[in-house]
This record gives sequence, structure tokens and C-alpha cells, in this order.
Amino acid sequence: MDDYLYYLFIALAFLAVVLLLEGGYLVWRANQGPEAKRIKKRLQAISAGWQGGDASLLKQRLLSHSPPLQRFLLQLPRIHSLDRLLVQSGMSLMVSQFLVYTLIAAVGAMACAALLGQSFPMMLLFAGLGGMIPYLFVVRARSKRLSLIEQQLPEMIDLIARALKAGHAFPGALQMAATEGTEPAAGEFRLVFDEIYFGVSMQQALMNLAVRVPITDLRYFVIAVLIQSESGGNLAELLEKISQLIRDRLTLLGKVRVLSAEGRLSAWILSCLPFAMALILNLINPGFMSILWTDPMGATIIGTGLGMMAIGIFAMSRIIKIRV
Repeated sequence: MDDYLYYLFIALAFLAVVLLLEGGYLVWRANQGPEAKRIKKRLQAISAGWQGGDASLLKQRLLSHSPPLQRFLLQLPRIHSLDRLLVQSGMSLMVSQFLVYTLIAAVGAMACAALLGQSFPMMLLFAGLGGMIPYLFVVRARSKRLSLIEQQLPEMIDLIARALKAGHAFPGALQMAATEGTEPAAGEFRLVFDEIYFGVSMQQALMNLAVRVPITDLRYFVIAVLIQSESGGNLAELLEKISQLIRDRLTLLGKVRVLSAEGRLSAWILSCLPFAMALILNLINPGFMSILWTDPMGATIIGTGLGMMAIGIFAMSRIIKIRV
């Protein structure tokens, strides 16, 4: 009898362990699984451009996994602008993670300056420059992503126009473009369809798209659709003309960028040359450059030089930047 109870106990213990593991897996999948992450990401991207409507969706946008830190971040000014910047970059970063990376970069740069024997003002300068590195990475990723969306926009508009000609309603055409289009443009149109599906008006969903993706050509598309929804007309034909106009503008912009490539290269060389020469001179003869941060007049000279360089870089950027 004791043997039967012993085996029964082992079987029940094994069953309990299996059920515990299964329950733990189901809880993880519901909160951290691929499907949950996909839904959370789409809700977060939707709320990044949210301007009104049901506020329950806005609450899904987390700035941090820690509730106390979440409440603290929500009290900071312009924190949602930083959040929208992260969403526009396409990087899977929360605001709290971005701030941690910024702090690590700043402290690391300050530690490097301390190891090099720099003064405290120079250490603060290094910390400020190091803290800018994560922000510059995010801005660069955002610029590349928006440029890619701009290149894909004519194709997406053509897909919507063909779907409208086939007899689909505008939300259905958005869904077809999101399904058959290429990323990242397809993802943005998928978010518009999701917002309409969740009960947001088409006007508000398109305005949110214009906020999330600040591209002039996309705003032309949004304005054309909104005007047509009020005044009527052949939307498919209008979208085809907008698509052709965007293609012609992008072609002209490419020609302008080729013609201005020499000026942009000269601007980069002239901007980086003083810093490269200062680094080389400091490596060859450290005592020759040390007077700039040991003498009180050196800080004034450095500040004046950086200010004049900033003015020159701004002037060159305005000269070589040609709007089409």
C-alpha cells in the first residue's frame, strides 16, 4: 500500500510541475510573447501620434516598465516629443532606456576625460558631447527611416489608387496597401487602418499619420483625401496625379543632390579638419596644445573658435540645402 501511495505522490508531483511550467509559459506568452509584443508595439505607435479620441489607447504607451519611473517621466516637459522621436526612428527603445543610454554615454565620456587628466570644465564638456551620442544615433535613424518612407510613398499611393479603382472603400484600400506594401511605409498605413478599426474617425487617423510621419509629400496625400471626403470627386485619379507629382519631385531632388555633392563634401571636410588637426597635434606634441585648457585665455579662444565654426557650418548648410 505504501508503494502505491509513493508512486501516486510522484505522479501528482510530476503533474503539478508540468502544470506550473505550462501556467508560467502561458503568463509569459500573454505579456511578453511575440504576439503580445507586436500588439503592444502597434498600440504604442498609434498613441505616439494620438491627438484626441478615446484616451484608453494613450494609456497603453509606456515610457518605462517601472510604474514610479513612468509617473516621474510623465511629469517632465516635452517628454512625449522625445517619445515620438523614438517611435519615428523605428528603434525599439523606451524613453527610460534612451535616458539610461544617454547617462551611460555621458558618464563614460566624463571618465575618459578624467583619465586623460583634463580639467573639470573639460570633463563637463566631454560629458555633454558624450550624452549627445545616443540622441544623434536616434536622429540619424529617424532621418533614414523617413527618407525611406518618402521613397516608398508613391508606390503606396498607387496601391491605394488601384484598390479604389477595383471598388474597395478607402479603409479597405488602406488595408490592402498595408498588406502588399513594403516596410516601413506599410507599417504606418497599417496603423491608420488599426486606428479606424478601433473607432477613430478617418480624419483623425490621417492627421495622426501626418504627425507620426512629418513628410511634406505625405501631408499632400492627407490633405487631398480629407478635401475629397468633404467635396467629393474621383479620389483614385487624384491619388494617381499626386503619386506622379511625388515621383517627379524625387527625381529632381536626386539631380540636385548630385549637383550639390561637391559642396556637401567640402562642408564636411572644412568642419572636421580643425578637430582632426587638433587631435593630431595633441598626439604628436601634447605640450603644444595643453595651453588651450591650462591657460585662462585658452577657454575664451576655444569658445570663440567653436562659435565661429558653428556660424560657418550653419552658413554652408543653408547654401548647399536646396528645397525642391
